[in-house]
Amino acid sequence: MKNHRITRRTFLKSTAAVALPCAVSGSALGAGGRAAPSERIVMGAIGVGGQGTRHVGGGIWVQGGGFLSKSQVQFVAVCDVNKRNRDNARNIVNKHYGNSDCAEYNDFRELTARDDIDAVLVATPDHWHVLTSIAAVKSGKDVYCEKPLSLTITQARVLADTVNRYGRIFQTGTQQRSWREFRFACELVRNGYIGQVKSITVNVGGPSAWSCNAPGEPEPDWLDWNFWLGPAPWRQYTSKIAPGGWMAYRDYSGGEMTNWGAHMFDVAQWAMGADESGPVRIIPPDGKDTKVLTYKYANGTIMTRDKIGKEVPGVLFTGTDGKIEVSREHLVTWPDSLLRQNLKPDDIHLYESKNHPDNFLECVRTRRRPASDAEVGCRSVTVCHLGNIAYWLKRPLRWDPGAERFVNDPEADRMKSRPMRAPWRL
Repeated sequence: MKNHRITRRTFLKSTAAVALPCAVSGSALGAGGRAAPSERIVMGAIGVGGQGTRHVGGGIWVQGGGFLSKSQVQFVAVCDVNKRNRDNARNIVNKHYGNSDCAEYNDFRELTARDDIDAVLVATPDHWHVLTSIAAVKSGKDVYCEKPLSLTITQARVLADTVNRYGRIFQTGTQQRSWREFRFACELVRNGYIGQVKSITVNVGGPSAWSCNAPGEPEPDWLDWNFWLGPAPWRQYTSKIAPGGWMAYRDYSGGEMTNWGAHMFDVAQWAMGADESGPVRIIPPDGKDTKVLTYKYANGTIMTRDKIGKEVPGVLFTGTDGKIEVSREHLVTWPDSLLRQNLKPDDIHLYESKNHPDNFLECVRTRRRPASDAEVGCRSVTVCHLGNIAYWLKRPLRWDPGAERFVNDPEADRMKSRPMRAPWRL
């Protein structure tokens, strides 16, 4: 007999265009306030090693608890080309639910094709973020994607446009937008409490190396190396790249410029109100006139990649009337009275969310825009990519943030994208 039960997925599809909260009656809840199975958000995970494991199972992830710990979530599938990661994640999920129901896949397309999955967690290496996210979005899934959003500028724009076209909820994993110290620092800057912003200093690492020259090694039997490479150029397997060293190389990542930069340049953009814009000049260090990577914005603000007082990734805002330095669990102001500043009712109050995965799940239910949507992620990671391109070309660049292209610079424009190894394409 055909089952005519209205599932949560069917309900969300029918109401996707209505940006109103979905009320869930008390009778629909299971024991102890846990959502009944028919009301839970059904999720799958693509990329479940390292950060992916933490996202699924909680563990040491900052601000407590991965998605598996959320009572309104039901995980049903995990995917990874690394069998060790895949088996480990499957076991975590099955142990949590006390069953053996979690499906496992080597090919993410099998997971995204499932009709019973509402949302997908993506925590693959960077060069897979966009292709896996687009596949999920086109299959009608909402997506929480680990940062950085993309490997290139063009990929970021295509993903943001695809999310918008398909009307899906997309959260970028820049969880600092859900932390009070970062939001408060940005609100102080946005509302002029340090006067006119003269400079912003962002303390993050540099770009990835152009290539990895390590010799080839035998492929391990637990890794589908060809699938791991995916759209990246073919090369022989090396343990210097997988499973853990890939972030150091351009074919798979933008290095620390996109790793920590996706967090800290994002905070700078948020504070400047530049979520729909970006810099107009990017100047790499030349050892003479320019000592550090420098960005110039149309309003005159100068942003540099340089050290700040606290030697951890963070941001220092310097204004005509004060300064603010913020990093994780660290907020210092000059004068210190700014720490006690209460925002006025007519001040700009930025998007408030207290926990990033909770914010995503709430938005899946209500269809509200999340704290770090695809457009925010696109603009922030573009700043990181612009810096890397300037480093790699070793010369100043002019950027048009409206048209999202370089000004009279075909060589730099070509670096907005990369060729993809067949059969992969955007």
